[in-house]
Amino acid sequence: MTLASFPAVRLRRSRATQWSRSLVAETVLNASDLIWPLFVTEGRGVEEPIATLPGVSRWSVDRLVERAREARNLGIPCIALFPNTPLKLRDERGSEALNPDNLMCRAIHAVKDAVPEIGILTDVALDPYTADGHDGITDASGYVLNDETSSILVEQALVQAAAGADIVAPSDMMDGRVGAIRQALEHEGHTNVAIMAYAAKYASAFYGPFRDAVGSRGLLKGDKKSYQMDPANAEEALREVALDLAEGADYVMVKPGLPYLDIVRRVKDAFQVPVFAYQVSGEYAMIEAAAAAGAGDRDALVLETLVAFKRAGCSGMLTYYAAQAARLLSGG
Repeated sequence: MTLASFPAVRLRRSRATQWSRSLVAETVLNASDLIWPLFVTEGRGVEEPIATLPGVSRWSVDRLVERAREARNLGIPCIALFPNTPLKLRDERGSEALNPDNLMCRAIHAVKDAVPEIGILTDVALDPYTADGHDGITDASGYVLNDETSSILVEQALVQAAAGADIVAPSDMMDGRVGAIRQALEHEGHTNVAIMAYAAKYASAFYGPFRDAVGSRGLLKGDKKSYQMDPANAEEALREVALDLAEGADYVMVKPGLPYLDIVRRVKDAFQVPVFAYQVSGEYAMIEAAAAAGAGDRDALVLETLVAFKRAGCSGMLTYYAAQAARLLSGG
């Protein structure tokens, strides 16, 4: 590539005004790029603030419907639901996950009845339902069993699809579960229910506040390193993504987000499929801490990080800032 030299070329010309910056922007962020994660709890008229996630709350089903309407009005196309299952309903097999009248299913029904045009993504994993906070069934040594867990995840996905979920998102990192879920969905007639696979989910230190939100932090015994990915590995992420796509995943996710933008870019370049990232709870908490300390402007930090996801190759992002970002993007 041959270019003229300075002063014939002054790259600052296009940066001189807002209108010219907008004209040549390579990456454009819209509300339609956002998925809003929301936490559901029992009760009615309930809003429970989460101490480690300032500004984020658990919502009872009736209040969750209000958030779904808010998302629709802001142009956010999809919400992601995560339940805070009462301790009395947790057991070693996560049995409540298969209850067609569980908190998640009641939330799906309520949102679909009130706001049918909003998309609903549901978490397929057992950690909100197990007594030990793991994503699957453990043996006597505490090792999470792959195939036994996968068979339960299939049933969980079918329960959520029957309730009205539009996207089921297995976040457990068991081998082979995407193919098993896809086959079951097809067999049961849920042909239009999409799968967003948490294909490259790392055993990260950034998940702490989320575990508070779903009530599993104090329950977790050991760690999740035998099934979630080693943060040191990138080539392995490409293998994970390739397997999930071969098994029938419609979309793939990288989690966490900002510390793994290199993985997002490599996945996008390698596969040219819709790639999503989750701006996880620890990332959110760091922005909140910086803003509270006066170390950065919250609105600017939010928009800059979300633009970074898109620039890296994301089709969309799960972010607790979805509503705030949508308002900022609309000038509200």
